[in-house]
Amino acid sequence: MRIGLEIHVQLPTRSKMFCSCPATGAEGPNEHICPGCMGMPGTRPSLNRAAVETGIKIARLLNCTVPDVAWFSRKVYYYPDICRHYQITQYETPIGSKGVYYLGDKPIRITRAHLEEDPGSMRISGNNALIDYNRSGMPLVEIVTEPDISSPAEAREFLKALLRDIRHVTDLPDDGERSIRADCNISVGTERCEVKNVTGLKNVERALTYEAVRQTKVIRSGGKIVRETRHYDEERKVTTSARKKEFESDYAYIGEPHLGMINVKKIADSVVTKESPHDMILRFRNELGVDEKIAAQIVGTSVEMAKLFENLVKIVGTESSLKWVTGPISANWKALEKNVSEKTGPLTDVIAMHAKGKINDVECSIRIKELITGEDRKTTERAADDLDVIIRKAIEDNPSVVGDYKKSDKAANRIIGAVMKSTGGVFSSSDIVEATKRILNDMIK
Repeated sequence: MRIGLEIHVQLPTRSKMFCSCPATGAEGPNEHICPGCMGMPGTRPSLNRAAVETGIKIARLLNCTVPDVAWFSRKVYYYPDICRHYQITQYETPIGSKGVYYLGDKPIRITRAHLEEDPGSMRISGNNALIDYNRSGMPLVEIVTEPDISSPAEAREFLKALLRDIRHVTDLPDDGERSIRADCNISVGTERCEVKNVTGLKNVERALTYEAVRQTKVIRSGGKIVRETRHYDEERKVTTSARKKEFESDYAYIGEPHLGMINVKKIADSVVTKESPHDMILRFRNELGVDEKIAAQIVGTSVEMAKLFENLVKIVGTESSLKWVTGPISANWKALEKNVSEKTGPLTDVIAMHAKGKINDVECSIRIKELITGEDRKTTERAADDLDVIIRKAIEDNPSVVGDYKKSDKAANRIIGAVMKSTGGVFSSSDIVEATKRILNDMIK
């Protein structure tokens, strides 16, 4: 099975790609439109520099080659969602090409990342097509991968990681997984089909799974896969034939005469790109010796928490930093993230005191939670009074866990999870795991 994706990411700019219409905030259909984004005769496009800068950031994230100069082209097709009957896009000179994005250690090759405008949105109602042109002209980056993805589940995992990194480097708002739209190309045999405009990570996985099963059945029954564009029906969770798949030559690309050559190098030299969460995870693994899954857990909770962890490592080392960041700090992160800059110093001081042996584990946990949440010290001390008592009470409430633990030590996770939740980060996760297994082992002797 070979899967390649064409991913459309709407850029977080204030105005549209080639006109000054607002990119957000329309309350009703066709409110944010003008003769320019409608492509009326006599209008000319004007390039949004912020969209180019954001495109460069995404190209760098994907380890693409960014050209010194670029231009736009007209992609000709006759659908009502673009009323001028051509889309302004990049063809010969994309903002990025020949890149690679690593999913863990697996490379997913990136063919290209190009800038373009979004068409309008269309809804079929009976025999009528209702079109909202508010979306027409919105700035997009389209990311095209090679067919290096091996399964629908891997496609979803790839999109999840990619969306996380794009949000970070471009300050794209987190409006859920449905903010990403993809054309999904899949082949089980020699010919591929494209499932067009699938919205959301879950739907991408479902559409690809259905299409993989459908193509396999066709081939096994002696039929041939027809190269075509298909539509994914979210309600029925099936793909249906839409039209014959176009080839690049069908679009009759011609250069956009009104935009001219763009000095991309000059813009790129002024663009500062943040380190992506993916690169941060790999750096923690390679430079600090942190297990990749734990590094992903830290960065996935918050990049700010990952920065706090990195600062702690410089002061108390990796092992001690992991103990407190993955314990009481992550357990109380929601309370901390609102004013992390104010409390980083005091937190570091408390953990440094523990590292020097001036306070014990329980005292350090109490002080950390006190700093983060502002809770009364007596309340925190009561929770920390006796870890063994808390664990034994949790086992009494779940007596079947003792028998289950005899069969598999994974049963301890039920108690560990319950104790972590009830103590709210007062104890480190390693202390809870160690004490729970010790008590359960004593009970089954």
